[in-house]
Amino acid sequence: MEILLDRLLQAIEVFTTYFNDSTSLFVVAVGVSIGLLVLSAIYLISTLSDSKRRRIRKEVYSGDRATQANAVGRRIESGVAPVKLLVLPTSDKERMETTQRLHAGGYYERSALSVFYFWKLILALAFGLGALVATTYFPTMITPKIVIVTLGAAFVGSLLPSYILDKRIAERKRRIVNAFPDMLDLLVACSEAGLGLNAALQRVSTEIEPSFPDLGGELALVNAEILAGVERTVALKGLALRTDIPEVQGFVSMLSQSIRFGTGIAETLRIYAEDFRDKRTQKAEEIAAKIGTKMIFPLVLCFFPSFFLVAVGPAAISITAAFSN
Repeated sequence: MEILLDRLLQAIEVFTTYFNDSTSLFVVAVGVSIGLLVLSAIYLISTLSDSKRRRIRKEVYSGDRATQANAVGRRIESGVAPVKLLVLPTSDKERMETTQRLHAGGYYERSALSVFYFWKLILALAFGLGALVATTYFPTMITPKIVIVTLGAAFVGSLLPSYILDKRIAERKRRIVNAFPDMLDLLVACSEAGLGLNAALQRVSTEIEPSFPDLGGELALVNAEILAGVERTVALKGLALRTDIPEVQGFVSMLSQSIRFGTGIAETLRIYAEDFRDKRTQKAEEIAAKIGTKMIFPLVLCFFPSFFLVAVGPAAISITAAFSN
């Protein structure tokens, strides 16, 4: 035991002798941090890319994680309650707009607004404190610049939750738009089979939930509102308001007019599905037509310089050598 302790003390002494300045310690800390980040990224990529693990995790832990997320949200909301006036915005309009954005991102919990502004505050303080600590490694920096850097970092930290939310909203809209044609086909089939609108929505939401959970959850929420006593037109308008997608808004308007004027829903859905397929085909053709124009910039910036270097380079070297002789 004493021999082991002596060797440990010798190792610590050698380490402190070799790394006796703050620069070496800082370089070692940065290297260790980068190594840990790389290992974490490799682990996350290997875990997320495994389809079997992802499916098992979704089936087994989805309910537990949702419960844990709600519990954490309630804890954060209760913790923010004493300083809610300082954390949450005072404007009702801003609260409504932020709540609508959270709904568009798929956050329907009551504590979502408090959690969102809690993270804005925490990240602002963390980024500001990190920038303030980083300025200690630049002793020549004057106080006004330190204040500007700290405030700028805090501002960036406060914008990070909004940026992440916007990315999540855009990704969720893309998934809903991609799932919309299949939903329309299923809804047309259910309506033509004799099901009413409520039963068709319930059936379609159940069928597409495993493949398209975002759109399936929205349709299930619409059906739950209708069963709770909300008018169908109001529930459908809530769907259009939550998703904020032009295709869904057109679908809701079509169903509302069909309900209002008493026309056949199956025929209306079939016509809308055909029109939507035509729009999707036109959009695909538009994207395909833009490929030629978009390929100009990679060709000019990446391909042509390499091509001319290979084709003209040897001749240019020969000509240069001939003139030099």
